[in-house]
Amino acid sequence: MSFASLTFLYFFLPFTLLGYYLLPRAWRNGFLLAANLLFYAWGEPSFLVVILATTVINFYAAKRMQANPAHKKRWAIGAAVFDLGLLGIFKYTGFLLDILRPVFFWADLPTVKIPLPLGISFYTFQVLSYIIDVYRQDTIPQRSFTRFSTYMTLFPQLIAGPIIRYRDLASQLGARQQTLARFSGGIRLLLVGLGKKVLLANQMGALWEALKVNPTENGILGAWLGAIAFTLQIYFDFSGYSDMARGLGKLFAFELPINFDYPYISRSISEFWRRWHISLGTWFRDYVYIPLGGSRKGPRKTICNLLVVWALTGLWHGASWNFVLWGLYYFALLALEKRWLANWLRTAPRLLTHGYAMVFVTFGWVLFAFDDFGALEQYIRCLLLPNGSLIGHHAAVLFFTYLPLLIVAIAASLPMGKHIFDRFRTGKAAALVEIVSGSMVLLLCTAALAAQTYNPFLYFRF
Repeated sequence: MSFASLTFLYFFLPFTLLGYYLLPRAWRNGFLLAANLLFYAWGEPSFLVVILATTVINFYAAKRMQANPAHKKRWAIGAAVFDLGLLGIFKYTGFLLDILRPVFFWADLPTVKIPLPLGISFYTFQVLSYIIDVYRQDTIPQRSFTRFSTYMTLFPQLIAGPIIRYRDLASQLGARQQTLARFSGGIRLLLVGLGKKVLLANQMGALWEALKVNPTENGILGAWLGAIAFTLQIYFDFSGYSDMARGLGKLFAFELPINFDYPYISRSISEFWRRWHISLGTWFRDYVYIPLGGSRKGPRKTICNLLVVWALTGLWHGASWNFVLWGLYYFALLALEKRWLANWLRTAPRLLTHGYAMVFVTFGWVLFAFDDFGALEQYIRCLLLPNGSLIGHHAAVLFFTYLPLLIVAIAASLPMGKHIFDRFRTGKAAALVEIVSGSMVLLLCTAALAAQTYNPFLYFRF
């Protein structure tokens, strides 16, 4: 992963930018499409046919829906069945067989492990939004296959989002104007995201990996230290990728949506999910929750709709029972807030409500982290039940070793981190500060990528 990251950063990206801007505007989408396909084939050559088949079938189905309105429902259902069928086959076949084997005593059912195409959950939801919007007449079908294919395979956000609805990018596919401010902003966002991922997420991940191995030896404070480390890792991992995606988009004159809005300042679980993975939350709101009736049909129906949305949200993240449990956990919290806690959350002191939200969010990430229920139960026991000393020797050593980075990571996850940096970017020396800080981030990230063996993107598996 580290070698691939350096190759992307120092070879693929510069040559793609050079070719893109040397070409006439009329040829740029075609060139970008070729770069998108090369990028995907580089990581997953065997699954290039899957995303191409998805692109072709949905492009054709949308055109038929416009050309033959009498049968548009048939075309919409056919395209959706194809898209969800592919996602189901690749992502959930093994999980379904594991469920059926003991339930129906089909012991001879095979154990199936199908490799998951990179980004399939993201691009499936993108193309579903396109088909649904065309069916609803909220958008007009794209007539150019090159433009539609560019949207489907756009390499800055192809692998891990954000989930971009076609109607939000439609005008940019046809005509987009680059400016120096947008390009420089793209470089800034790219470096911010890279720093989040390499300098913070990877380090927090290393702390988490060191603490989760023998949680019973870490004490209750050591267990919470590990949970906090994973909470920071997953935020910087995913928001870092989202920042890089937005930055890369700006380099090619695309404006991609914000996917994170400082979720760890939230005062409730409802607020947390308005700030975390915004593109997924709005997708489920607009295409599942509201069509089911939202909160318009009484409290009981609202709770049922929430249950459906959060069961699907859990399953979207992975074919494993811990993701289902994680989704139902958030359903229970959100239902509790809607029915009983809303007034208290509005009037209680900020410190109290923020503490409430972060404790439950941190605990939720532990459910997310373990697909082995035995290991999950053991870690939860360590979080909730005192066992020996408050903090084990190994955990204490790790805490003091990582303390400076923990302080930086916590500050960077809050608006205060941005405010502090912005103060240095004002005035006559702003350009110099930005150039120096950006160069330092790039050098540090390059050195870290060259040295690190631990460099996962957690959301690549979804």
